[in-house]
Amino acid sequence: MNLLSSLRYLVALNEHKHFGRAAQACHITQPALSNALRALEAEFRVVIVKRDRNFVGLTPEGERVLASAQLMLREHAILQQDLSGDAHLPGGPLRIAAVPTAIPILARFAAQLQARHPGILPIVLSMSSAELEKGLLNLSLDLALGYTERMDPSEVRLTAWPQYTEHYFLLRRALLPESEQLEIGPAAAWRDVAALPLCLLTPDMHNRTIVDAALTTAGVSVKPAIETNSILTMVLSVAAGTVCSVMPGALVGAVRSYRELEALPLVSPEVRTPIGFMSHAAARPSRALEAALHLAQDATWLQHAASHSGQLL
Repeated sequence: MNLLSSLRYLVALNEHKHFGRAAQACHITQPALSNALRALEAEFRVVIVKRDRNFVGLTPEGERVLASAQLMLREHAILQQDLSGDAHLPGGPLRIAAVPTAIPILARFAAQLQARHPGILPIVLSMSSAELEKGLLNLSLDLALGYTERMDPSEVRLTAWPQYTEHYFLLRRALLPESEQLEIGPAAAWRDVAALPLCLLTPDMHNRTIVDAALTTAGVSVKPAIETNSILTMVLSVAAGTVCSVMPGALVGAVRSYRELEALPLVSPEVRTPIGFMSHAAARPSRALEAALHLAQDATWLQHAASHSGQLL
């Protein structure tokens, strides 16, 4: 039995939740994957996979094997890089993810990182806050950009790297389109938002929790006209229809070229949310991750990120 291969198959099964898709991702047949997992169970003398006609899940013992597998595969990849001829140069894939509202900033970050270090392959993903945290803890993600306020102070397995502060705007069609780009208009009160037809993110998104809390503080509630988990849908529904939306500065900054739109800063209450990168505190970073963390703390980058988010002055 090839232990590393079997551990890789287990990680793939946990990721895809399906024997056939996991086998396809590993470029082997489904019987070969099943046989390798049975060999793994024989090696450790425990049942790892709950078996039925379809994938059901892992046993408690299987979860422990999975955690060790993720760590061993990560260390194996780092060791391979350290022993390569270009060990002094950062390289290889780097899995980075962000909550949907921070994707425009993560895209800029990935572009700058790749320009600095052409050997690095950023793999940019959009995930919910819960998915980010799970991915960091199980080491399927190297770095994540999201809401650091969600971090439990007693949770020492994650480290935060502050990036910018999220401000919120009402995005709507402008009565008189600007000649060049979207205009940042006068401030609007959160309570006035409730009377408008809104496109908002779905309730499972942390951004929606922030928006609902601000409206509650303002003494109002809202029933959205459209709900979505897609930031593209949010923008296009405002541009193409009669709905409005509440968006953070990072998203507004990404649509500045839409001159037919305008964004009004929202006040009463003043809502400010810290956004930061997060990484696993205990796992040894790869050279690619070290390079990414170095960029994340670079003053020029932080200034760039702030200029495309926040207040957008």
